[in-house]
Amino acid sequence: MLKKLRQGLWNYHNVALIVLMPLLLLPLPLVFRQKEAECAFVLLLMATYWMTEVIPLSMTAMLPAILFPLFGVMKSSAVAKEYFKDFHFLLIGVICLATSIEKWGLHRRIALRLVTLVGVNPAWLILGFMSGCAFISMWVQNISAVTMVMPIVEAVLQQIMKAKAECAGKDNPSRKEINPNLRTSHEQTEGVQARPPCRSKQDLMMCKAMCIGIAYSSSIGGITTLPGTSPNLIFSEYLNQIYPDCNSINFGNWLMLCLPISVIMLLLTWIWLYWLFIGSEFLCRRGGEHTEKEKAARKVIEDEYKSLGPMSSQEIFTGAVFLVMVALWLTRSPGFIPGWASLFPHQKGYITDATVSLLLGFLFFIVPAYGPSRKYESMISWKEFQASMPWKVALLVGGGFALAEGTKESGLSLWVAELLTPLGFLPVLATITIACIIVTTITEVASNAATITIFLPILSPLAEAIHVNPLYVLIPSTLCTSFSFLLPVSNPPNAVVFAYGHVSIMDMVKAGLGVNVIGLLSVLLAVATWGVPLFSLNTYPDWAPVLPEFNSTAP
Repeated sequence: MLKKLRQGLWNYHNVALIVLMPLLLLPLPLVFRQKEAECAFVLLLMATYWMTEVIPLSMTAMLPAILFPLFGVMKSSAVAKEYFKDFHFLLIGVICLATSIEKWGLHRRIALRLVTLVGVNPAWLILGFMSGCAFISMWVQNISAVTMVMPIVEAVLQQIMKAKAECAGKDNPSRKEINPNLRTSHEQTEGVQARPPCRSKQDLMMCKAMCIGIAYSSSIGGITTLPGTSPNLIFSEYLNQIYPDCNSINFGNWLMLCLPISVIMLLLTWIWLYWLFIGSEFLCRRGGEHTEKEKAARKVIEDEYKSLGPMSSQEIFTGAVFLVMVALWLTRSPGFIPGWASLFPHQKGYITDATVSLLLGFLFFIVPAYGPSRKYESMISWKEFQASMPWKVALLVGGGFALAEGTKESGLSLWVAELLTPLGFLPVLATITIACIIVTTITEVASNAATITIFLPILSPLAEAIHVNPLYVLIPSTLCTSFSFLLPVSNPPNAVVFAYGHVSIMDMVKAGLGVNVIGLLSVLLAVATWGVPLFSLNTYPDWAPVLPEFNSTAP
């Protein structure tokens, strides 16, 4: 009886948390009866629900639309405006491009081409796949990059193990060959739990290093560009909302800051994973065994690449749009020279990266996929786009913007700034390090988008309180939000790779701890060196508010 009762209570523990959290937080608005306390109630409730995911993330994001009007913090119409921003237009255009890339197989061509360039030595093979996945994730969602690359990786691993088994069978005819049959692409994508025939510890370790490398490289590549991952886009739109006069962040200077970070992280992560799983004999051959495996890997990669055939007209058009989109982003407003946006007779700020993204994304619904000999069909359909569009992220981000606006309207952000003023006595780099460590820890158990949405309204008042350029705190914290490497549940790419069955949770924890340290140190190095002149981080900008206690001392 007690066992059944305990089981029943456990089955409904989510419901208990949903009900108990508002009750525990209720004294805030009832006792203090101030707008700041009412907004803090909403903030803490959403943070708890987001971190525990007892309610779907996108529905938790709807709480400001319900609670802010009830508390009198904001009108319902004012809250509704926060749920669709420039960010969403940028996301729509990027997803149109990503849908076309995946539909016409351009991602496979890019990944296989990059791998053939670096060779098939185990170490270089791992680096090749990691580089390919990182490059793809610069332009599409991280989860999409992993699902695109992992079937190719799985086929290569299967072929290597098959060649090894056949070689061993020749040496020992009495030995039974393990079934070397490759899984179908559908099975690979779905993450069927049949492992390749890893017949030795060394082979198994190579499987682990390569698969974990794919998961991590998607997150590393995602931080490189503003549309590469959700936290970057959320940060960019938050900056436009809270500091409308700030024009410091654009596609070009973000790339200049983060591309070196990604390269450093990718190379150090590659070395770390190779050393951790394969050993200290770095990049060295070990006789004919490696040669056989290299031949097998090269054969399967060449066969895969040949099977793609010549580049189709659809791939050429998609690639051309991709290059044009990147070029327009880079040259719109580079900062050191006038960009092409200055050619239009409008006030400054009318044209954004979202304008470019949406314009070129729109083309995919107009341009015919085939010639006049076939019935008209656009490059992508609405159904295909809708299947790729991360509506959950779009709603979650909207809720974050509504929450940020509520903290500003209620005065909670000013109250937090005053509370955090004593942190100004610490060295700036120490404060940033503490913020990055906290964010990196939280993002391991909460979604990246939810984590940055929670912390942006807290960290920007912190920067104002200690009279530090908000970008000095917000940029490294945003980047560290993507460093969720420890657990399969930390982010979707980890979960996809884990589902293939080559790695254990402890493998990911051991590897992730090292990569977290690499990422944190790389980000701190960047913001303390080339980030300072790039964004003028050592000066308090005129677009940020000056608190009363700084009026007499501010430069």
